[in-house]
Amino acid sequence: MGKQSIIFCIDGRVDLLTKVIAQYEDMCANLGIERGVDLLIGDADVVKFSDKESNAALLSSVRGKRVYLLSTPNTADKIMQLNFAIDSAKRAGAKEIIPIVPYFPYSRSDKKDQPRGPIAAKVIAEMLENRGATDLITFDLHADQIQGFFNIPVIHMEGQYTFDKYIKDVCNQEGDVILCSPDAGAAKRVKSYRDRMRNYDLDLRMVMIDKTRKEANIVDTMVLIGDVTGENVIIIDDMTDTGGTLCKAAEYLMEEGAKSVRAIATHGVLSGPAFERIANSKLHNFVCSDTLPIPKTVEIDRDGGRMLVNTEEIVYVISCDRQIAKAILAINSNRSINELKKG
Repeated sequence: MGKQSIIFCIDGRVDLLTKVIAQYEDMCANLGIERGVDLLIGDADVVKFSDKESNAALLSSVRGKRVYLLSTPNTADKIMQLNFAIDSAKRAGAKEIIPIVPYFPYSRSDKKDQPRGPIAAKVIAEMLENRGATDLITFDLHADQIQGFFNIPVIHMEGQYTFDKYIKDVCNQEGDVILCSPDAGAAKRVKSYRDRMRNYDLDLRMVMIDKTRKEANIVDTMVLIGDVTGENVIIIDDMTDTGGTLCKAAEYLMEEGAKSVRAIATHGVLSGPAFERIANSKLHNFVCSDTLPIPKTVEIDRDGGRMLVNTEEIVYVISCDRQIAKAILAINSNRSINELKKG
């Protein structure tokens, strides 16, 4: 299968790494590929010092190898640690250096939207590439054009291949389901979900919510384009942050006559009051992937007091492990990623 490769976990996502390796081995077995020494698991030393500086060193040999660096750099510290790990691999003689970044940081800053403002996603792209990344694996970018910020190959895995079984199960339970785009920007993504579901002989209708914002995370008005009366609706988006817009959309759809409302968001950013809002919302359930770590418990207001609850009661998590494993397998075996995506 080509040159030997090695994968490192840079920011403690050992849970995700373990699942990715299991999926990789399963696919190799199904395709009759001898995994053997093709993909090793390396050790990394990632530390944060008392002065808030951090470091990331690779403890396993990488000379002449293809190096994968699994990281969820959703904070400034983690972004720097990933860059340090890329630099470590480059200086140690790695042949290829491929960050696996399921959640691409600052992806909402994909264009200049104010005078003298930055394009933060481009800054991150340039940091990774200039540091020595030779390829990138990422998952459901907020905007497809972010791929154009790189001059290296980007393997972009889409969410519909992770959540299609969930949608199929809802259809089997509830009958007809309508897919809802929460705004005009998400319409293309929702259409790709609809197209994917046709592989299961499911021809699902789409509706869209046209909304205007007063400011970030605060919606002013909503107008529904389409009819949801008596229907089971699934809102589809790439991420949910504070949950305010999503929960308002669910309430609005119920007011418009929906029978039930569910939501899928690839990236569960879930900052601030998100868990509490979702728990107390009109949503039948909320589904996201594990591109970002989800805490096991959260404290929320419920029944007139503060309660510590398991997040499993609020969020249903479907792993992105198989899509990441497909991307690694495509590179290691020189296969078409588009063929593997659909399997």
